[in-house]
Amino acid sequence: MVNLPTPIEELNHPLLEEKKIKLFVKRDDLIHPEIMGNKWRKLKYNLLKMKEEGKEAIVTMGGAFSNHIAATAAAAKEYGFNAVGIIRGNELGINSNHTLKLAHEKGMQLEFVDRETFRSCREDSSIIQSQFPDHYFLPEGGTNELAIKGCEEIFTEIQQKFDVIVTPVGTGGTFAGLVKATTQMVMGVSALKGNFITSEIRSLLAKHYIINSNYEIISDYHFGGYGKIKPELIDFINWFKENFGILLDPIYTGKCFFAVWDMIKTDKFEKNLEIVLLHTGGLQGISGFNRKNENIIQ
Repeated sequence: MVNLPTPIEELNHPLLEEKKIKLFVKRDDLIHPEIMGNKWRKLKYNLLKMKEEGKEAIVTMGGAFSNHIAATAAAAKEYGFNAVGIIRGNELGINSNHTLKLAHEKGMQLEFVDRETFRSCREDSSIIQSQFPDHYFLPEGGTNELAIKGCEEIFTEIQQKFDVIVTPVGTGGTFAGLVKATTQMVMGVSALKGNFITSEIRSLLAKHYIINSNYEIISDYHFGGYGKIKPELIDFINWFKENFGILLDPIYTGKCFFAVWDMIKTDKFEKNLEIVLLHTGGLQGISGFNRKNENIIQ
């Protein structure tokens, strides 16, 4: 069921010809129908480590719409291990949205905690690990050293030399893996509001002894913050699918691809560049998003 290496598709459009830009998409959304994109890559070595340690269960953390929670639940179902998800928001339940319902149906045990408790667990993982001593622990978003190792392999699959590699940024694991793997320019488009993400990424890279400085964080295309949208973002997502046959999610890839397209239109890139966009998946959340927003993503 795993499709690797994932293909790289070139996009053709009059704007790209006009601006003398070659634009490609690395289709990591095609890795697996449920454990797609960077989530599969982040889980790969962690699951091998879990098996090596002789553990049969995993515990991890996430928000109500977490792609990581959905992917971990799907992996647990497919590969036959138990999973616990610590979910931010004690007002939530297993049927609060499509993501949580899906995780529950896959057999994940969901534990709902208030936001203060979740924040404490994020800052001190020993709180969770002491409660689940026999479980393999994965932090929020799945980002750790082994996740970064898995994301490094994205670059090894790219045979052609590109001038710029662009990825969405959440917890930063995928971005860190790419920066570690190459000396080429890596650009991250933050889905989070605020410039704090730049310092967090810098700290993450330093923590894992990643010294490549050839990277840039773009934080102007968050559309109001994590999970927030605006009509122009949805219009772009629908336009992109109609023109290129590639579905984007509104949380990460939609914002990332919008940013690059807008930067091309407004001449933020030099001419004669070859740019590859990483499609990190995240499509599982669209059905729930559409239920909430009257099927606005086509």
